[in-house]
Amino acid sequence: MPPATPPPSTSRRVLLQAAGAATALACAPAMADTGGVSFAWPRTDAATAGIAPELGDRIDAGVRSGKLADLHAVVVVRRGALVLERYYAGPDERWGTPLGHVAFDDRTRHDLRSVSKSIVGLLYGIALAEGKVPAPDQPVLDAFPAYADLAAEPGRRAITIAHVLSMTMGLAWNEDLPYTDPRNSEIAMERSADRYRHVLSQPIVGAPGAAWRYSGGATAILGHLVARGTGMPLLDYARARLFAPLGIDDVEWTPGLNGEAAAASGLRMRAPDLARVGQLLLDQGRWQGRSVVPADWIAASQTPRAAAFEGVQYGYHWYLARRPDGAAFGTLGIGLGGQRLVVVPGSELVYVVFMGNYYRKDQLSPVFAVQDLVHRAVL
Repeated sequence: MPPATPPPSTSRRVLLQAAGAATALACAPAMADTGGVSFAWPRTDAATAGIAPELGDRIDAGVRSGKLADLHAVVVVRRGALVLERYYAGPDERWGTPLGHVAFDDRTRHDLRSVSKSIVGLLYGIALAEGKVPAPDQPVLDAFPAYADLAAEPGRRAITIAHVLSMTMGLAWNEDLPYTDPRNSEIAMERSADRYRHVLSQPIVGAPGAAWRYSGGATAILGHLVARGTGMPLLDYARARLFAPLGIDDVEWTPGLNGEAAAASGLRMRAPDLARVGQLLLDQGRWQGRSVVPADWIAASQTPRAAAFEGVQYGYHWYLARRPDGAAFGTLGIGLGGQRLVVVPGSELVYVVFMGNYYRKDQLSPVFAVQDLVHRAVL
């Protein structure tokens, strides 16, 4: 995630590890053609939805006290209806470019940061059903015939698309370093002459499938395969196949240094729109009776493939939180700075959190506090 201004020194892996464990316990601006699809969230009061009525007041109080520092938006949906929206004001940025003081509302786009990865995972499943991208069991290097020299190296052809989807490629990758450090793997990828060769040529450090290793490079590979296979820029394909069917008409995908969409972290959306993606996941890929993402891909995405952190497993570009007793809890998209998309099937709950804590060393505490308030409010 190489922004225009110096990026945060906080380790993304540390942020994700703590975020996942806590939850287990409890490209330029473009308008999308929605193809005539119109949607407005049905609304219901908290009591009817089984949400504590004081949730909104508690969030407001947390913002006033500073406990919920730099909170920008919270949207809660239960049983398919919008229960709560809260929007605040504060400084924000677009992929590192300052935007100044922003008064947020339901029409304001916000960086998803690494929640973008989970959206790319859905797009891959849609493209797969259309026969536009390689199947998960195919060697990833078969999709890059220009890299025949890499394919000839012992062990590299064993890396499949499934390993890319589950971030278990067995290749060296380190985003624990500060983003001001050129050795940070994502920064090095963005600055390389060829993003995809850079990713696929990394040293082999383990057997494919043996261990999870957080990698924005994996998402870059997937985004490229979707764009190349469909013959459409990633944003255009996302608009046509995912966002328009959901009635989402305003999205943005920041380009990386090579001009292609920064698949791993560049997507910008409005909070109520991201909640639609969560509801789509909850409803097994269907939206208003129409299949948008194949149900078998939703199931595959939510099938544990590797252990990510304590209490958290990883599927196909989604985090899968578990309770201490091992029972499934929910599916998460997690992004730097406090971005969350959380889906809890057992509670018929979807919620979105947007925050601006990209540079705070203590950015976990505020987002944990928001999540704790939401979960405790479910009756």
